[in-house]
Amino acid sequence: MKDLMKSLEQLPWYVKLILCIPVLDIVWAIYRIAKSYYAQNTLGIILGILLIIPGAVFVWAVDAVCVIINKEVWWFC
Repeated sequence: MKDLMKSLEQLPWYVKLILCIPVLDIVWAIYRIAKSYYAQNTLGIILGILLIIPGAVFVWAVDAVCVIINKEVWWFC
């Protein structure tokens, strides 16, 4: 799983932006859960799980803006 996280972090920003499309945003939800798991952040794991389906309605836009501005996906771990 750490290899997946590293490979997602090393993607070019335009590929990250493509992965922010609402249907493909599930990739970033899994990334958030894995990142929280390795940081041993229980709240992050719970929020990551909650953001998979109901959060996907609005989080994809937040991800897209963050990727455009910061070149990385938003998460607090």
